[in-house]
Amino acid sequence: MSTSPTQATEAPGLRERKKQATRATLSAVALRLALERGIEQVTVEEIAQAANVSLRTFRNYFPTKAAAIVDLAHNRADSFVAAFKARSAKEELWSALTEALLALYPEEPDRSWVERMRLLRNEPGLAAEEYKADRAVQARLADAIAERTGSTVASDIMPGLTAALVLATAHAALEFWLRSGAGTTLRETLSDAMRRVQLNVPRAMAMG
Repeated sequence: MSTSPTQATEAPGLRERKKQATRATLSAVALRLALERGIEQVTVEEIAQAANVSLRTFRNYFPTKAAAIVDLAHNRADSFVAAFKARSAKEELWSALTEALLALYPEEPDRSWVERMRLLRNEPGLAAEEYKADRAVQARLADAIAERTGSTVASDIMPGLTAALVLATAHAALEFWLRSGAGTTLRETLSDAMRRVQLNVPRAMAMG
């Protein structure tokens, strides 16, 4: 078996790229309006109008405004899993997970991103959608870990446990960074959190 990084999947066609662009636009508009007015003061009709699409088009992509707002989190999750799968198979598992996580933040997040994170965590109306997003990325990450380590999520509990541990670490680091106002960057906070977990949970780190 080759130890080179996982090959990228074929690039999507023009139709698929247009659909992805529309979905991203709707999500970005929903988030912007929610930040400006508050979630309860925004309707799906207003989101569709601001995005220059019909209400029917909005419904084709999202069942609710909450789903549209949280969808950007799904995109970030997809990027995380893709970055992890692109790491060399020779690299130690936890190092590959750490580098994939840090790759999500090549630059320090700006103010609007911080506001988005606070919105996602403080609005009860988004809690269910955020939970579904977390579950989805955990499942995808567990599958990727199982593939890398030659196991399956059905026969081995460790891929699922490791995926859950990574996401819990990332959430804890983000919450600490948002709450503390510490002088460290988000990347530094994430890196330190992953390092501390690696030191304290050696069995999971030794996989692969």
